[in-house]
Amino acid sequence: MKKLLAILALSAALATPAAAHRAWVLPSATIVSGEGQWITVDAAVSNDLFYFEHFPLQLGGLFITQPDGTDGKAQNSATGRYRSTFDVELNKPGTWRIGVKNEGFFASYRLNGERKRARLKAEEIKTGIPAGATEVRLTETSGRNETFVTNGKPSEVKPIGQGLELIPITHPNNLVAGEKADFRFHIDGKPAANLEIELVPGGNRYRDALGDMKLKTDANGAFSVTFPNPGMYWLEASAEGKSSVPDVTRRVSYIATLEVLPQ
Repeated sequence: MKKLLAILALSAALATPAAAHRAWVLPSATIVSGEGQWITVDAAVSNDLFYFEHFPLQLGGLFITQPDGTDGKAQNSATGRYRSTFDVELNKPGTWRIGVKNEGFFASYRLNGERKRARLKAEEIKTGIPAGATEVRLTETSGRNETFVTNGKPSEVKPIGQGLELIPITHPNNLVAGEKADFRFHIDGKPAANLEIELVPGGNRYRDALGDMKLKTDANGAFSVTFPNPGMYWLEASAEGKSSVPDVTRRVSYIATLEVLPQ
């Protein structure tokens, strides 16, 4: 009997797909109107989308871009055991970009027989790895994890021209279930062709199936999607290429939280 139970337990474990840790930022609202409007943003890394049960997302790379392109500021920031949180006063009309970015280099090397890892800035590459280190591997990383919030009338979401970014053709705060939405992806301002995209609806904690969609950009970096249901969605894409640093791989990534409204 003990052997049978052990075999059944092992079979169940092998049949269960490994949970993916997904990083996300979640605003308390994506569309508001009027003066004196505030939102609260939660940021976390979790197995189930938009639930706090794994780790907080660190806010060291927090950015808030106001509709006029200038920097906004977060208020009441805090990081707890399972999530980070902050408030934003939407004191200008238009569309805001809010999120966390991560840029730098990830180093892996062996020193005195032990494998070491470190995160470095560009100016630390020459000094951040100890003398005598072997099996040195460097990877440049550039990532954005963002959401869009509009106060009043939506305004244009202008391209940044750096890293992997989503270029909305359909405004990100004008997404409606059952209607086609169009987007583009760019890498450093140029179309990201044949880029694979994953789109996952929130609430997967209460579904047997993940319900994800696999999409791909065309030669111009464009893609279309018809969201089947209203709710919050998590979008992710990544690509690899050559870094400006010789013999170094560059990995660019992008994540967005989008709200889809009912018809």
